[in-house]
Amino acid sequence: MEPMKLLAVCPRFHHASELIGRRWTGPILYVLLKSGCRFAAIRAAIPDITDRMLSDRLQELEAEGIVVRTVIPEAPVRVEYALTKKGRELTAAINAIGRWAEKWVDVPKAGAGHRRGKDRESRA
Repeated sequence: MEPMKLLAVCPRFHHASELIGRRWTGPILYVLLKSGCRFAAIRAAIPDITDRMLSDRLQELEAEGIVVRTVIPEAPVRVEYALTKKGRELTAAINAIGRWAEKWVDVPKAGAGHRRGKDRESRA
């Protein structure tokens, strides 16, 4: 019997999964898929994210061309974040993750940690 050949991971897929899979990126994209908004609104929608982490993730997503930062010259200056066309192309993927999570992911009770070993086959 011939040994099974493994396929190498595509470098583009690897980069995309690393980018999208970073902590807090999914929730940020989820919020921005609903509508463009200001920094404080994004922070308020995502429990436990720090200002620093939100700022870092928004800068990374902007550098990748997924998020656009728009400065509105008012008094005081207003900054809004929105998804670019490239970012909106993630809609189907984010929605698919949401559907998967609704079916398969339990939210741990406060202080309980993750539930391991639960038979999820019964949900199929």
